Amino acid sequence: MSSIEAAMHKVQTPAEPLLAVDALTTHLGSQAHPVRAVDGVSFEIRRGETFVLLGESGCGKSMIALSIMRLLPHTGRIVGGDVKLDGKSLRALSEADMRAERGGRVGMIFQEPMTSLNPVITVGEQVAEAVRLHDPDSRERVAARVVELFRAVGIPDPDKRVGEYPHQLSGGMKQRVMIAMALAGRPEVLIADEPTTALDVTIQAQVLDLLKDLQRETGMGILLITHDLGVVAEMADRVGVMYAGQILETNDAERFFDRPRHPYSRKLFRSLPKAEKRSEGLDVIAGIVPPLDQAFTHCRFADRCELAFDACRTTLPPWRGGDADGFRCHLEADEVRDQDAPLAPAASDRHGDDTALLDVSGLKMHFPIHKGVLRRVVGHVKAVDGLDLKIPTARTVALVGESGCGKTTVGKAILQLHRPTAGRVEFDGVDLAHVRGAELRRLRRDFQIIFQDPASSMNPRMLVEDIVAEGMVAQGIGGNRAERRRKVEQLLEQVGMQAQAANRYPHEFSGGQRQRIAIARALALEPRLIVCDEPTSALDVSVQAQVLNLLRDLQRELGISYLFITHNISVVAYLAHEVAVMYLGRIVEYGAVEAVLQHPKHPYTEALLSAVPVPDPDHERAVIRLEGDMPSPVNPPSGCHFHPRCPQAVAKCRESYPDTVTLSSGRRVACWLASEGQRGD
Repeated sequence: MSSIEAAMHKVQTPAEPLLAVDALTTHLGSQAHPVRAVDGVSFEIRRGETFVLLGESGCGKSMIALSIMRLLPHTGRIVGGDVKLDGKSLRALSEADMRAERGGRVGMIFQEPMTSLNPVITVGEQVAEAVRLHDPDSRERVAARVVELFRAVGIPDPDKRVGEYPHQLSGGMKQRVMIAMALAGRPEVLIADEPTTALDVTIQAQVLDLLKDLQRETGMGILLITHDLGVVAEMADRVGVMYAGQILETNDAERFFDRPRHPYSRKLFRSLPKAEKRSEGLDVIAGIVPPLDQAFTHCRFADRCELAFDACRTTLPPWRGGDADGFRCHLEADEVRDQDAPLAPAASDRHGDDTALLDVSGLKMHFPIHKGVLRRVVGHVKAVDGLDLKIPTARTVALVGESGCGKTTVGKAILQLHRPTAGRVEFDGVDLAHVRGAELRRLRRDFQIIFQDPASSMNPRMLVEDIVAEGMVAQGIGGNRAERRRKVEQLLEQVGMQAQAANRYPHEFSGGQRQRIAIARALALEPRLIVCDEPTSALDVSVQAQVLNLLRDLQRELGISYLFITHNISVVAYLAHEVAVMYLGRIVEYGAVEAVLQHPKHPYTEALLSAVPVPDPDHERAVIRLEGDMPSPVNPPSGCHFHPRCPQAVAKCRESYPDTVTLSSGRRVACWLASEGQRGD
């Protein structure tokens, strides 16, 4: 189907919806005290249309998908409403009949491909199983059909890839395999549950474009679940905003971005990090999603809403507008908009000493590859291969790049969690590479780390008090237990938690709260430098705003320096003073954040920024396509490491690695085009 035909198909959509969800109600747990995970949700999806469910973690988005597929956990059950596919009730089907629909006319892409793929079966065989079950026309040519699917989803060299195992593929390739599996049954409806959450922006752009291309070719309807407003703007025809198991607003995507009507929707937009918000801070949504083990008799958002009044806390809000373009609130849309208060100006940045607190030069981190019975070294993984950066006091340097480029390894090498192979890591004039034993332990007070996943970095059997105080005990500071307890309570209050949280376990908190506990633990030793390793990558927009505001406030109050490792460019624009762009173990561009983000000089930086989704459906972005995956650090390409994927590569790029040149603005760029003056200031 051509793009013109696809557009005409979309305009001439029939009145009958392809997928109709009507008053769907799903409970979990006991009959006496159920968790109302989905509470009377209704929406429709037509052929060729993308409907996006947007909302915070725990609001019931994924549970709707599992209810449609009838893949609920053991304690889950649909207690009301219906789901109809092309007019046929899926609730009324037997399990045997539902298996034919599941993976057939309704396909699903799960959030985490690694947990959905069998690690001991080749990816080709896993897709072949779906073909045999759901594509009777291809049962005589299964192998050929699998190769067709791999080619359709953009997997290079599909004849070879079908014989590989999941661990041999990158995150983007694994996600493409999941899409191929979902397409094996030629679905009419595709459910995509956070399909790009853990992907780099370059891979995310590829996956989103792939879904749009497949939709144009097949006319399938898509139910997309996400909490990323940029992805919503990129993909959505219509949007449904979920909160606490209920839809609070539905609308056409363009009208939703132009004029969100529910206070919760408006708060989400005001929580987005942007460069222009550096001087005013981010709006936050106080509190957490209410527990769903209650029958609500009032507005679910009332406890967190700045506009709430008496009726919000005593009666259920009415639904205003039509089924496809309404919202649930006691206030009219104009009343909500008129009461949006301007944000208070944030405190100005603390001026740090220009002298580098951290000075890294020539850093290398090579991991040996052992082989054979004698475990001989046959090569090295060059995770970090000659890196220079400086971080002054009270400043933030962001380190960005695709997964696998060595960002996290840099952070661990700086903290001496990995001993560098070569190079110098100078902290406040002391070269950490030559420090050992008790002296290194004493210095560790001054530099700490916030890990990407706070849950896995905390002992689930330890109380929060002991987790936060662990460093103080190890360093022999803080006095006795009672004094450490007072210090822990002060730290928890400093990061926006109640002091009583010290008596609870990590599993009793939300993701954002656990990240705050991780920050409190890092602050316990009063460090001067904190390495933040993707601290907001798995957080919702509202929780992310809380963490970013907290980190900025702490920097202004305490003069802390940050190395902020991330692939979220909007976070970089809001928080960082300088940014280093990393590719295959080396920094390719380094400079002031405004200059790098607005006028990139390296082709890789350009491609990275072009792939960032913007929360504006009218924004036209020209994504620079990077062919293939990042090369292996075991055997990097000759010449410039980026040249096999660079759309501007010339012969010289293939011959030798470019020297790093410093432009008149102070920006550093490792590119032959910049060296020859073709990409200067």
